[in-house]
Amino acid sequence: MNEQLWAPAKVGEIPLEHRLAMAPMTRDRSTPEGVPTDLNALYYAQRSSTALIITEGTQPSADGQGYLLTPGIHTDEQVAGWRRVTDAVHDAGGRIVVQLMHVGRIAHPANTPHGRQPVAPSAVRPAGAMFTLQGPQEMPEPRQLSTEEVAATVEDFRAAAARAIAAGADGVEIHGANGYLVHQFLAGNTNRRTDRYGGSAENRIRFAVEVATAVADEIGAGRTGIRLSPGNPFNDIAEDDTRELYPALVRALAPLNLAYLHVAHGGDEELVRELRSLWPTAFLLNRPGADLDTRVRDITSGLADVITVGVMALANPDLVERLRTGAPLNTPDPQTFYGGDERGYTDYPALSR
Repeated sequence: MNEQLWAPAKVGEIPLEHRLAMAPMTRDRSTPEGVPTDLNALYYAQRSSTALIITEGTQPSADGQGYLLTPGIHTDEQVAGWRRVTDAVHDAGGRIVVQLMHVGRIAHPANTPHGRQPVAPSAVRPAGAMFTLQGPQEMPEPRQLSTEEVAATVEDFRAAAARAIAAGADGVEIHGANGYLVHQFLAGNTNRRTDRYGGSAENRIRFAVEVATAVADEIGAGRTGIRLSPGNPFNDIAEDDTRELYPALVRALAPLNLAYLHVAHGGDEELVRELRSLWPTAFLLNRPGADLDTRVRDITSGLADVITVGVMALANPDLVERLRTGAPLNTPDPQTFYGGDERGYTDYPALSR
């Protein structure tokens, strides 16, 4: 494996031993109250040899939840749960940032303790069904956030970032990808607003920039990252202006000097290279489905400073050792990706077992 992969790096204020990081992956194994458990702490600690762990999406507020058993970071109990996780990772020599994910319209009231209607940039119902304890149910039409509520949601992200640092995290990643709330403000089919947050590209990027600004102001730009997925249709997103919108967004974010930009490659190589050229700090890249050699070439070519992997890290708690020694990789079990117990979560074998 190319030695550049194992060279040290620095992401903002976070020093990394090498350049292979763990991508965020929803696992649905927190308590119904959104509190991380000892099992979650073990899962992340097992994978602490990756250069940086980016946690599963974590709701910054009660209205930010959409799935069953996802963690939050807006109550004292949740902060205490995350402290167990961060302590376990740090004790194992790792680095960890908490991904802040407000799901927006990708939600069902049956999955939340409060049972409220989901909120979104606009009252546009998403296609598809949401898994609930009562079985799959169509997601309802969300309630449009008022202009004042948008500003309040920005403050929810700020407060959640402060709580993540109080819980011992090395930083936070703002989830601006995959069809969730920040992405919903960016996309024309989900953002039909007529106030300062809708219409032009300049207005549609405003929420993302305000969230990033608030979080960086609260915890420091050197501990703040953001994830984007240009052109990703996941969660009923339709974007027809990615070549205009994402360079505009990255130009607006660049002066903040955030720790990193994390891009999920959607197939538009030219756009990804443009975003890389516009970004002044660390550039993290995830190529879903790509083989490792292809991903490593992103480092050797200078396209990425750090690469992130998801399923490989999920199924191999000692992924770094396996790659360094050429050992075979475990086969992931998709049936246990979401929800359940230790099976398919903390019981994947390590070489030392």
